[in-house]
Amino acid sequence: MNDSKPPLIRLFMIAPFFLWGTAMVVMKSTLPQTTPFFMAGVRLVPAGLLVLLVGFWLGRPQPKGWMAWLWITLFALIDGTLFQGFLAAGLVKTGAGLGSVMIDSQPLVVALLALWLFGERVGLWGWLGLTVGVIGISLIGLPDEWILNFGKGSWPSSAFTNVLWSDHLQRLFTSGQGLMLLAAFAMAIGTVMIRKVCRHADPIMATGWHMILGGIPLLVSSYLWESQQWVHLELNNWLSLGYATVFGSAIAYGLFFYFAAQTNLTSFSALTFLTPVFALAFGNLFLAETLSTLQWAGVCLTLVSIYLVNQRQQLSKRFTLRQRLEPVAVTKAEGLETTPVHSAILNHSRNRH
Repeated sequence: MNDSKPPLIRLFMIAPFFLWGTAMVVMKSTLPQTTPFFMAGVRLVPAGLLVLLVGFWLGRPQPKGWMAWLWITLFALIDGTLFQGFLAAGLVKTGAGLGSVMIDSQPLVVALLALWLFGERVGLWGWLGLTVGVIGISLIGLPDEWILNFGKGSWPSSAFTNVLWSDHLQRLFTSGQGLMLLAAFAMAIGTVMIRKVCRHADPIMATGWHMILGGIPLLVSSYLWESQQWVHLELNNWLSLGYATVFGSAIAYGLFFYFAAQTNLTSFSALTFLTPVFALAFGNLFLAETLSTLQWAGVCLTLVSIYLVNQRQQLSKRFTLRQRLEPVAVTKAEGLETTPVHSAILNHSRNRH
């Protein structure tokens, strides 16, 4: 991120990640008084209407043609219905901070999907980040006894008997961490799909419509399978839902897309790691959420991995340039005559700066 930007602009660039992190805490605090599908639907549909109103005010064109609506609908089902549904259901069984870390591991999945679908180069730093991320997510999501007993003689004979293996798998895939990983996977697929969506529709209008179309199945599911969605909601709970809807969805997405179009996307996306930091801090402050030592280690490794994956191109360029310039520095320090190759590298470096 460019340090020459005014402090107020830098503050607004951080705002989406602050809003997303605090929205997780607000949603977690409201869940005991409502139901997950209802909360997810209420968060999406009104936010989508607000985004559409802003799009109308800005004169953005409506989606046209069946291809545009097809991609928006698919985007809505994956990035709206599945992502928000898994997220809300996962929050019931896990903390806001830990859930945010699991959600924001999605850049790791995006990197793998981009490699598979588009042939994008991952590189040394990307693979290092993916490896660190797998280790970090394992420390967060796997039961502590699996990790603590790993390598001990009792581990194969106890943890991997048929009964315990089945029990552990059931715990993993029905736990909040497992649901959050599914949410991260859905969000990653949606992130990759946005390329196709933007080829056929305006990004702002597509965002608004995908929130509405994605939220409707959640509200229908809530009507069919949930009960007492709003019976226990008090004024402060409605205000919390309003915050998650207006600030955590509409304004956060609006600011994110605005700055993503105005600044370096890779550097801006690197700020993603701030979302779980805010969620962990406010979750501990307001909800007294605590993590085990292994989970804290997993959180740190996951944040490092997100940074490595998002910044892999910049890190590769810096490392390559440093390697190329080191022989020049050594030659000048030793007072030796530079070769034509060294001179060309040095001139190239000077011209760039």
